[in-house]
Amino acid sequence: MKQFVSSKLANAPDEIKTIVENTELDYIMLSPLRYRHPWDLIWGNISKGNVCVLGDAFHPMTPDIAQGACSALEDGIVLARCLARALLTKEQSGESKEKVDSESEQYMKIEMGLKNYAKERRWRSIVLITTAYVVGFFQQGDGKLTTFLRDKLLAPFLSELLLKRADFDCGKLSIS
Repeated sequence: MKQFVSSKLANAPDEIKTIVENTELDYIMLSPLRYRHPWDLIWGNISKGNVCVLGDAFHPMTPDIAQGACSALEDGIVLARCLARALLTKEQSGESKEKVDSESEQYMKIEMGLKNYAKERRWRSIVLITTAYVVGFFQQGDGKLTTFLRDKLLAPFLSELLLKRADFDCGKLSIS
């Protein structure tokens, strides 16, 4: 494993090579990257009843655009907002107040909140997974055409695309 990692660092600075050489084998981990087809999200269930998926269970992606953890944080914010909107009722004065409901009413509210979360996050996740795949394909490609396209034509386009993917407005976070 150490030899494999070292062989991939031919053009890396000496400091990085030294870190790998001095790292104990027990601390080197290998996990396969898995690609989830975007159509799994288009036609699949993100929520069912009072259960939903988020984070890597929802949108596993390769690290090529560095948005995995960021999108998981986005998921948490969107999920919290969707559940809060579903569970809190507005009084006539406009203030939010928790309402004591029967168990079945709460279940239905949670289910609706999770459906809203799934609806809101579905397309963002599809776009991120697809972008990570395309960027990874070109970054890791070593064919002549792929290399030419990456180095000569796609670099400015990809950098702009990555900046757009990283831009997600979570809105103003407030405690109420």
